[in-house]
Amino acid sequence: MKKIAFLGLMLLLLAACDSVSETTKYRVLVSTDIGGTDPDDNQSMAHLLMYSDSYRLEGIISSPSYGDGNKEEILRMIDLYEKDFPELRTQYPDLMSPEALRAITKQGRKGAAPMCGYEQPTEGSEWIVQCARQSTDEPLYLLVWGGLEDVAQALHDAPDIADRIRIYWIGGPNKKWSVNSYLYLVENHPNLWFIECNAAYRGFISASGEEPDYESYFDRVMAEAGHLGPDFGNYYEGNIKMGDTPTLLYVMQGDPNDPTSESWGGKFEPQHHSPRTVFHRSTTEADTVACYSIIEWRFRGPKIDREVGSPVMTATIDRQPWAGYYLGDGVYMLRYCPKQPASLDYVIASDIKELDGLSGRFTVSGEWPGQPTEKGFTVGKNWMTDVAAPEFFEGKWQGAVTVRKWRKEVLDDWAKRWQVLKK
Repeated sequence: MKKIAFLGLMLLLLAACDSVSETTKYRVLVSTDIGGTDPDDNQSMAHLLMYSDSYRLEGIISSPSYGDGNKEEILRMIDLYEKDFPELRTQYPDLMSPEALRAITKQGRKGAAPMCGYEQPTEGSEWIVQCARQSTDEPLYLLVWGGLEDVAQALHDAPDIADRIRIYWIGGPNKKWSVNSYLYLVENHPNLWFIECNAAYRGFISASGEEPDYESYFDRVMAEAGHLGPDFGNYYEGNIKMGDTPTLLYVMQGDPNDPTSESWGGKFEPQHHSPRTVFHRSTTEADTVACYSIIEWRFRGPKIDREVGSPVMTATIDRQPWAGYYLGDGVYMLRYCPKQPASLDYVIASDIKELDGLSGRFTVSGEWPGQPTEKGFTVGKNWMTDVAAPEFFEGKWQGAVTVRKWRKEVLDDWAKRWQVLKK
């Protein structure tokens, strides 16, 4: 009898542990470039607000390294949420109130950081520090949808928070805009707990023949659902992109303490190194660099009376302008980070005649992170990235299968919340 009673007690304890595990709400702060050039942040913001009962949301920061993103666009989304809130809370009473959401919405840096990767504190970077320094042993998950500017600024101003934060960053295209802040972090804080997701997030974007209802999701589920639903149709005509949503999914399902395990937000592996290739000449198509890696060109020119780090040239790469800087002693530097495999041209414009008109070409391979490079950086055991095994690629996107496999389950779960808003 005693043995049966003991077994019964153990089963109750295990059930209790499982219950706690399933209902754990992690501390979360979101940094977004919403309102900039890519409206997928608006789509992910709708998801964030409608699941605000699934984590302990401590901040939403506007941090656009490129484009015209701003805090006001976050507040506009909260205004829409406020109209849907009375209906949603009838079924989900723990959702955050609009007032509470507005109180934690902050403005971060507008525009890319200078060459050093940081500049002046912002309302957003100071809020990161304040949240990270709270007297708790629980880590703060920084979910970064855009640039790393405010994260780098916070760590520059308060390096003591490095052990108190965990970063899940949607890199890829964001990495090229935020290359200076990324380089500051990888050089000065290589032991961060950091998920560098450069491609796996695309598993939530790409369509699949295995999901025949995917393209009709907006019409079936959102179009007539409250106020957030019709607003969703203003972005990509309602086609689901939501490339930033995997950061949220990561803390909603699975074990976020272990990036190598399965989760709605993907599965990752240790990175070990972050490559950087430095050329002391113009390049040709024969010069190959790894996708998502840092590339620097160093050119000799006249010694000029300008501060180190001063922008002195503009290079056009992939139809976009990129600043180049003076390093002092007649040395000039251009820095770039490619977002996908390609062959790319560049041409430089400058009021310094020795630089003006310089041009070249380079090739970007599909490997990430590839082999270590002489000028690259060693990162710590907690720096993670997309799984490199071929079976986890979706087309050219590394690790995307680890996210895509959960997309239908995620969207089916979200449909239940949209249903509450349908009249």
